[in-house]
Amino acid sequence: MSPGALMQRAKDFNIEWIAITDHNSMANCPAYQKIANSAGIAFSWGVEIQSAEEIHLLAYFDDSTQAEEFDAELYKSLLPLDNDADFFGDQVIIDENENILRVEQRALINSSIWDLNTVVNRVHEFGGMVFPAHVDASVNSIISQLGFLPKEPEFQLFGITAGMNVENWLKQQPVFVGKSLIRASDAHYLADIGTGYSELFIDNACVAELQKAALHIDGRCIR
Repeated sequence: MSPGALMQRAKDFNIEWIAITDHNSMANCPAYQKIANSAGIAFSWGVEIQSAEEIHLLAYFDDSTQAEEFDAELYKSLLPLDNDADFFGDQVIIDENENILRVEQRALINSSIWDLNTVVNRVHEFGGMVFPAHVDASVNSIISQLGFLPKEPEFQLFGITAGMNVENWLKQQPVFVGKSLIRASDAHYLADIGTGYSELFIDNACVAELQKAALHIDGRCIR
């Protein structure tokens, strides 16, 4: 998904705020941020982290400098295994014009050596917000990997998949009743953009406001 094509697709669906959450890397965020800004779409730096338990967590940052610093630490936590390009494809880092700047050789598909608590603590150290991704998924969700929702660390928000029926799912997982949920496309292909989204009632598009919406502070909320 090239930056230009992705942002045009987002505009077609009237998406006003978007984040890129590549697997264990934020190296492509600068390119997408430039195109988002020129397209008038709010953009946040994000990453999908795979913990040592193989739990997927979404981390978002308001400050790109802190995000880059976190990304460097996350990279150090990845096992030094080479990517199998024939199986997983090339891991390219691009600029806003789709030029390939470099090819990442380390396998980003693997887990970090950080466990769940360490991921949360490290994200917070760099001023970010973190919460479990696609909690209703049958693999790589906090429920599928642990079998339960732990009391610690305590999360303000939980990600759900694009097509999940919330009412039916809550009957199966009553532990999530009353908790804030956010739906996104988790798009791996251009056609998936817009298949899942949330409406946020906030003052402006920033992670700090997302945190307030998750806690229903001052009328802010997520629908």
